[in-house]
Amino acid sequence: MELEMKKGFKQTEVGLIPEDWEVKRFEEFGRFFKGKGIRKDEVKLEGNPCVRYGELYTRYDNIIKQTYSFINDLTANESIKIKYGDLLFAGSGETREEIGKSAVILRDDTYVGGDIVVFRPNKIDSVFLGFMSNSVPVSKQKSTNGQGDAVVHIYSGGISKVKIPLPPTLAEQKAIATALSDVDDLISSLDALIAKKKAIKQGAMQQLLTPPSKGGKRLDGFDGEWVETPLDEVAWYQEGPGLRKWQFTGRGIKVINITNLVDGYLDLEKTQRHISWDEFNKMYQHFEIDENDIVVASSGNSYCKTAVVRQKDLPLVMNTSVIRFKPKENLDYKLLLIFLKSTFFKDQIDFLITGGAQPNFGPAHLKKIIFNLPPTIEEQSAIAEILYDIDMELEELEIKKEKYEHIKQGMMQELLTGKTRLV
Repeated sequence: MELEMKKGFKQTEVGLIPEDWEVKRFEEFGRFFKGKGIRKDEVKLEGNPCVRYGELYTRYDNIIKQTYSFINDLTANESIKIKYGDLLFAGSGETREEIGKSAVILRDDTYVGGDIVVFRPNKIDSVFLGFMSNSVPVSKQKSTNGQGDAVVHIYSGGISKVKIPLPPTLAEQKAIATALSDVDDLISSLDALIAKKKAIKQGAMQQLLTPPSKGGKRLDGFDGEWVETPLDEVAWYQEGPGLRKWQFTGRGIKVINITNLVDGYLDLEKTQRHISWDEFNKMYQHFEIDENDIVVASSGNSYCKTAVVRQKDLPLVMNTSVIRFKPKENLDYKLLLIFLKSTFFKDQIDFLITGGAQPNFGPAHLKKIIFNLPPTIEEQSAIAEILYDIDMELEELEIKKEKYEHIKQGMMQELLTGKTRLV
């Protein structure tokens, strides 16, 4: 079916754009050069700021204002110093979809490592180009121009042919760049606030979950000795039954998986694994999960990831690599949740499973876990409320950040395609 052309727009190789926009190649806006390698052992905690290619995937999104790696003067003299407004491309990556992730540098004192392709633009707003270079139509072209399989590379020759849609005036480019930069700054400020709140939480946990006899801070109005208590004396736990692939069906009761544990809750939207109700009723009813169960991943790279089960997640049945917990009468529920999410728990697990090729723990390990507990449920609850409130504040900030990230994606789709004009 032929789509009706939107009035005032034209169809191009990069999609539908306004009639007064152009399509041009990167090579028309400046020149390329390549960074020199900075080895991992050359990176310091202070010195001359530098950007390494992996950080373009993990640290930066469109704009670089702050650096996280540093090199000494000797290494700097052998590296390339970049200029304000240079565009940096990750020259290698694990997949074609991510290859060429880029960011524009907004400082003049920084060096770049190897596997970074540097583009120095002219006659175009560099911040606008930074956002445009990560847009969907441009990223698809970079993916096509990547080379290799196990490790994918992209070179200046591949990037130079990439086409971008271009507004007719520098003023419009700057207006788009400013609008997107503003929402980026908002997201960055939320990141900083989240990092600060996490540091406060870590300090509060260290104080409030450490026994007073070992330097912990005690809340006013409570006394009595804290007790080193085996976890299984204050919490009930159950490991999944180890269902086999041949038992899975497309219908029935959903089966939990490690990948369902996301940001403290369960995400079951894409779950395809079920077992039949008949098999569940015959053999697995005692593995049915309840509302408010605390589930913890017990194997793989996500071990110790923790989530709370909500009513909307049910019905649901256990599987291997997940353990569920319930507090007994002598333990506050929120304190158990906080403990299972803490380094106090994970550090003990790490000690017990050290040496294994694949991280994996189970009931035998949990029997050895010690929980330092206040002597009364009232003191436990008071401590838990303080830490839980910090957790809730963090969750609200994360939700707010996610909201603005969605807004930013929508703005990029509108502004970088000319659907919404600012000038």
